[in-house]
Amino acid sequence: MEKLKVGICGWGNVATGLFNALKNNADIIVSNAGAQFTVSVIGARRDNPKCDPGSTPIERDIFDVINHDIDVVVELIGGVEVARELIIRSIKNKKHVVTANKAVIYNHGDEIFKLAKENGVKVLFESAVCAGTPIIKLLKEELAANRVSKISGMLNGTSNFILSNMEEGAEFDSTLELAQKEGYAEPDPTFDIEGMDAAHKIGILSALAFGTSLPPKDFYVEGITKIEKSDFIYAMDMGYTVKHLAVAKVDENLLELRAHPALIKLDSHLANLKGVRNGIEIVTDLIGKIHIAGSGAGQESTASGLISDLINLANTKALNNQPGNNNITSYKVSELSELVLQYYFYIEAEDKPGVMASITSLMASKQVGIESIVQKEELDENCVPIILITDPFKERDHSELHKELLTLESVKNIRSIRIESN
Repeated sequence: MEKLKVGICGWGNVATGLFNALKNNADIIVSNAGAQFTVSVIGARRDNPKCDPGSTPIERDIFDVINHDIDVVVELIGGVEVARELIIRSIKNKKHVVTANKAVIYNHGDEIFKLAKENGVKVLFESAVCAGTPIIKLLKEELAANRVSKISGMLNGTSNFILSNMEEGAEFDSTLELAQKEGYAEPDPTFDIEGMDAAHKIGILSALAFGTSLPPKDFYVEGITKIEKSDFIYAMDMGYTVKHLAVAKVDENLLELRAHPALIKLDSHLANLKGVRNGIEIVTDLIGKIHIAGSGAGQESTASGLISDLINLANTKALNNQPGNNNITSYKVSELSELVLQYYFYIEAEDKPGVMASITSLMASKQVGIESIVQKEELDENCVPIILITDPFKERDHSELHKELLTLESVKNIRSIRIESN
């Protein structure tokens, strides 16, 4: 039986979830995986009243964990620079590393994996993307013979939780508070609701699928803070709902990367994933479309992914799962302005004759076709919402169209959301 001595750095919810899972599910792990793990040391600046480590020694300086007789360091301290230093020191001391830290992989992945190869150790990060849902293993092992052309999906559980509740009629602020109370969102939720968490994850998946470097060149990122409850009502009337999507796509030598809110069809696979669930669609040349979904947040699901990595290490199955496979591919990152996309427009306008005509006339002058347009019931006295869906047009024309619509005397307010087609 393979045995691994583990040092855990960090003692928050995820770390204690891992500790408890290794202890409580030890019999299952041994039976199913033929591996046994011993947590030999914990690195924690303070105790966690939610978990009793028993007799396991605790180092108050996390870097002292590396000096213990252990095989692998599990980095769960979060952040970027201190985590990077811990991982680098662990590698130089010939320790394998398992981490759930997508930010450090995104920002320093190329450096970390190069150093790991030089020192003959592995760095595994299944839980860094989609918690325990095995997307990393799927891409690098099960789909190893496939040429991937597109990855898209909901990669942030917090955003999906908020949007799912808004779809049911809740307000953004109250749902965010609920997400924080339930532990799905941090006290400072900026990273989640402004889209950066999803951006880091799609950057990592892009590197894995397409052999690109980390971090990728800056790409378009937008969060969910501008989405209104009414957008769901109007979108659903037209057969759509609103999700936060991350997209990575290659076409010849062009790499398309973006993360932003989008309307998707109500009958699509992703539309039906609620709460903190993540969902990903992968398009390949050999087997077409693949859908995978699972919990994208929570200590138990993250612990599941961490233990999967530990089992791979114990059974020496951890092959070359590094982004790029050490063969960095050169892609030109597509400019968002050059993409051709559809749009949903919400327009508040005065309720008077000629308003609809002025809007359609302006869009015609910009050579932007209209797929559908409808005027809804009055919001208040003399103000009505007009909902329209455009034909596909170049993104570079969107901002200018938005500005010019606002110059119309009757138009008071505008919101727009991209539409993601299959």
